[in-house]
Amino acid sequence: MSWFESFVLGLVQGLTEFLPISSSAHLRLTAAFAGWHDPGAAFTAISQIGTEAAVLIYFRKDIARIVSAWFRSLTDKDMRADHDAQMGWLVIVGSIPIGVLGITLKNQIEGPFRDLRLIATTLIVMGIVLGIADRLAARDEDGGKHRAVKERKTLKDLGIRDGLIYGFCQAMALIPGVSRSGATISGGLLMGYTRESAARYSFLLAIPAVLASGAYELKDVGEGHVSWGPTIFATIVAFFVGYAVIAWFMKFITTKSFMPFVYYRVALGILIFILVSTGALSPHAGDSAG
Repeated sequence: MSWFESFVLGLVQGLTEFLPISSSAHLRLTAAFAGWHDPGAAFTAISQIGTEAAVLIYFRKDIARIVSAWFRSLTDKDMRADHDAQMGWLVIVGSIPIGVLGITLKNQIEGPFRDLRLIATTLIVMGIVLGIADRLAARDEDGGKHRAVKERKTLKDLGIRDGLIYGFCQAMALIPGVSRSGATISGGLLMGYTRESAARYSFLLAIPAVLASGAYELKDVGEGHVSWGPTIFATIVAFFVGYAVIAWFMKFITTKSFMPFVYYRVALGILIFILVSTGALSPHAGDSAG
């Protein structure tokens, strides 16, 4: 991998990680469209550490408060009723599904799941799911001529059941094209949470999963065409770009609809199907690199 490739892929990772359009799919597609080798699951997982570092800094006050309350709850029974302490446990509970499935499906994640036809399918299907979830949220928030405004849930209403459902939604993002944020935000909206609450828990829930995945994949750096230097460079680029994107996105979702992302996902999925069916793009483009 050249330094230019690592810069472009780091830029793509930073731009797409927090948007509900799938960063792993865009890394795969960028390489395929450019005629580069598939960067692979290891490069994807490690570069995501950069964007997750942006989450740690952006939500540093929330994270510090949650971690502190969680540790105190281990010895202080009264702290176990504290919302921040409960959030710590809920992040742990919500991280279980992706941890188990990530290890179980490792070979599929690094192989069959990177087929461009599957990516196109998940882009379209999960785009439609996000669109439905967004419409339901908008209906509750706006009300209507014969319908009162419906109050939606916040993170204070989050329990173990909903935390696990969030976790299984996040685990779906093991398939490129699903989108970690897209799946968890969609799940949150369908369960009746506000846009801001769904996005906030989605980002907090991703922290242990992404950091653990990136650490696990460190052993594979240097194999094939991906070396340490370009991988670290891409991770740094992803951090700076990702921080700017997350700050913008958290403001965007308080007043705007997710529908632009829905249209983009569906259009991109259709384009991929057309290119593959006409032979202009191989469904396995670039995967000879492993």
